[in-house]
Amino acid sequence: TFNEAIIEEREQGIREIQEQIGEVNEIFKDLAVLVNDQGVMIDDISSNIDNSQAATAQATAQLRKASKTQRANSSLTCLLILIFAIVLLIVIIVVLV
Repeated sequence: TFNEAIIEEREQGIREIQEQIGEVNEIFKDLAVLVNDQGVMIDDISSNIDNSQAATAQATAQLRKASKTQRANSSLTCLLILIFAIVLLIVIIVVLV
């Protein structure tokens, strides 16, 4: 009976350890799922960073192109105003003479 009590106590301890091991196993499974999800999120973030870098490079190129176009248009406008002023001056001189 004393031996049976000791055996029963050990068996109870073993069952508790088995339950705890099962709980730890579930925790590790949950942790594996979380790690996998985080990995996917990190991959998404990395992809977004790459896309942002490409978009920024394209935006920079477009801004440079727009700046050149604006400078060219500004020069053209000044040239047209100068030509108009010369033509106007010639017309005024012809009318006055």
